[in-house]
Amino acid sequence: MLTTMNATSHFLSPSPCPSPARGEGSEARINGLSGHSVAVVGAGRSGVAAARLLLAIGADVSLIDRKPEPEWSTTVSDLQTAGVRLFGGERFDKGLESVDLVVLSPGVPPALKALEAVRRRRVPIVGEVELASWAFSVPVIGVTGTNGKSTVVSLIGKIFQECGYTPFVGGNLGTPLAEAALTVYQRERAGGDGPVPFHVIVAELSSFQLETIDQFHPDVAVLLNVTPDHLDRYSSFTEYANAKAKIFQNQTSEDVAVLNADDPQCRNVGQSLRGRLMEFSRTREVPHGAWLNGDGIVTRWQGQQTNVMLRDEIPLLGDHNVSNVLAAVAVGTVQGCSPKGISRAVRSFRGLEHVMEVVRERRGVIFINDSKGTNVDATLNAVSSLRRPFVILLGGQDKGRSDFRCLKAALKPNVTHCILFGETAEAIAEAIAGVGAMSRVASLDEGVKLAAEIAKPGDVVLFSPACASFDMFHDYRDRGRQFRDLVNALVE
Repeated sequence: MLTTMNATSHFLSPSPCPSPARGEGSEARINGLSGHSVAVVGAGRSGVAAARLLLAIGADVSLIDRKPEPEWSTTVSDLQTAGVRLFGGERFDKGLESVDLVVLSPGVPPALKALEAVRRRRVPIVGEVELASWAFSVPVIGVTGTNGKSTVVSLIGKIFQECGYTPFVGGNLGTPLAEAALTVYQRERAGGDGPVPFHVIVAELSSFQLETIDQFHPDVAVLLNVTPDHLDRYSSFTEYANAKAKIFQNQTSEDVAVLNADDPQCRNVGQSLRGRLMEFSRTREVPHGAWLNGDGIVTRWQGQQTNVMLRDEIPLLGDHNVSNVLAAVAVGTVQGCSPKGISRAVRSFRGLEHVMEVVRERRGVIFINDSKGTNVDATLNAVSSLRRPFVILLGGQDKGRSDFRCLKAALKPNVTHCILFGETAEAIAEAIAGVGAMSRVASLDEGVKLAAEIAKPGDVVLFSPACASFDMFHDYRDRGRQFRDLVNALVE
């Protein structure tokens, strides 16, 4: 039977050089998989990355998915050639027989009925993030929260770069952690020759990924905010919030927990931490952390208080992005990055694709792509950052019991027209009735053309759906790209 062990944490050294090992436990866990039978559930990008890592270790690997094998990505063909056994569709349950370990992709719920028999056999079940962490020999920064994760993770990565480190930036953001783990493992198996691929792991972590951790141990764990989301997967908001809080469960007194002092859910979590507390706040001074003091960003850590930069130097729009910057500044501070390097990184950071992304200005109207606004709170943040009249495109697939009524008060002051589409169009229309003019469209194409026709010079057209994309698109990236293409196709 496979077992797991704790690893020893550590922090970045003052200069960009190879970090010491996190502990012998991680090495024992990863090497102990050689010769064992492991089933990876989910044939998407994370599952494929986990299968590649397991192959390199020497495990006997099966890759299973509810979809029939012909519908899988073509990237799995070389895995099959390398000896990975594939179990798709009706053969799903068979792939779970006689295995020593099961690795779940983030999209696979741990409560899946097919896993009941696995648990009865006392077979360990972990997630791709847990598996990947067994191969890490460098510090890990983990960032979770309902909104802002991708922005904060990317900005932390930029801060590290400005301060002379090479970070790996990934996880839920894009590149699976198992890909980083494979790079580390292959280098160490080769004797550790050559430059280290990265000095620090900066990982965006979703609640889905945190559900399936066991000994995953971030040296610095960040909780940005917790608001209702994914209630189609969780039975309650409390269950969802508890999944987020799991990021802290394996921390020790040597680690650091970074919390949003302005968020009530984060403050609740702060009462049960084992790591050293570092906070960030837009509204008040904090004992240890980063806060907004008038027009300036100030940090305090280990008795050292520093004026880092001015708020006006932040290029990103909105108060929520000030909070995001404070979180990243806090992490950079605790990791020993210089205030000048932190300031340079923030001032040069222009945000992410599909997050308040300015697509173009046409006839005096600015078109903004906020396709990553997949829940109500994200759209509220987007709306609050605007200071001019706007037309908004809303709608998509509900992620479970979303309260669209929260949008009404935020929209009312400046919205001139609401264009609704997708499965939630009627629910949103009912929730925000009375805010002003409203139209329903059958497609995003129709919605963009209508917005371009309605908007006047000086207006903004904001695409921030407040919903998931899966009713009409592959994902929020696909949705954002289609919006961008449609806007760019408008005749000048």
